[in-house]
Amino acid sequence: MENQREYINKMAVRLKELESEIEELEQIADKAIAETKAEYRQQISELFLKKEAVHSKILKIREASGNAWEDMKAGVELSWEAFDESVKSRIKNIK
Repeated sequence: MENQREYINKMAVRLKELESEIEELEQIADKAIAETKAEYRQQISELFLKKEAVHSKILKIREASGNAWEDMKAGVELSWEAFDESVKSRIKNIK
C-alpha cells in the first residue's frame, strides 16, 4: 500500500505526462486553419480546467492529516480518469 507522499509523487508524474500531451495538442492547434484553431483552443482550455481540478484535489490530499487523505483518494481517481479520458479523446480527434 502506498503512502501519502508516494501517491502525491505518482500523481505529479502522471500530470506532467498529460501536460506534455496537451502541449503537443497546442502545437497542432497553432498550425491549424483559423476555423479549426478556435475549436482546438476551446478543447485545450477545457483540458486545462480539468487538469487544474485534479491538481487542486491533489493539493488537498497533500494538506490532509492522518489517514484522511485515503478517503479523498477515490475522488482524485475519478477526476483523474475523466481528465485522462478527455486528453486521450482530444488527441484522437485532433491528430
